[in-house]
Amino acid sequence: MKTEQIKKLEKAIWKATKKQGVFCCFEVTIGWSGKERVDYMTYNTKDEFRCYEIKITKADFHSKCHNSFVGDFNYYVMPIELYEQVKLEIPNDIGVYVSKEYISHQLTALEFVKCIKKAKRRKIVDRETLKNSMIRSLYREVSKQIQSDNPLVIEAKNREISRLRTEREHYYRESWDLRRKLEGVTRDGSRG
Repeated sequence: MKTEQIKKLEKAIWKATKKQGVFCCFEVTIGWSGKERVDYMTYNTKDEFRCYEIKITKADFHSKCHNSFVGDFNYYVMPIELYEQVKLEIPNDIGVYVSKEYISHQLTALEFVKCIKKAKRRKIVDRETLKNSMIRSLYREVSKQIQSDNPLVIEAKNREISRLRTEREHYYRESWDLRRKLEGVTRDGSRG
């Protein structure tokens, strides 16, 4: 079971890495036998794999669980407090994203991540296995969504976004017309 802190870190790293041309997936099992699992993996249109291992505590960082650093670039994602405790133990070629909670407008605690140490490129032995592994894991996630009680949630959200954009445009045009009317200018540009 994932803790709330892990869920926050997952959401934060997803927000930090989602860009056009970048494809992402959580819990990617590497290879058909499933001996290794990457907490989060991205693949981009430059044919680069980035792997992220999420660590919450010092015990988690030192656990016997395998760090699946199999990407072109590999990172730890952790709270800044943990980074301060283990920074000297992190290999030179592994990058680090840290998180920190902060208060926004004195209302809500939000989580964000920031890359404070860049990863160095490693040579990948089997790119095809990584692609196949990511495809299988993405299929697993799509299957979960389709089997859920509300498989069309994304479509519903996209419709809501579209509706809000249309409303915004309507209010913008209405505001513009009122402003011009107050200035005494008609739509054709003549003074009324």
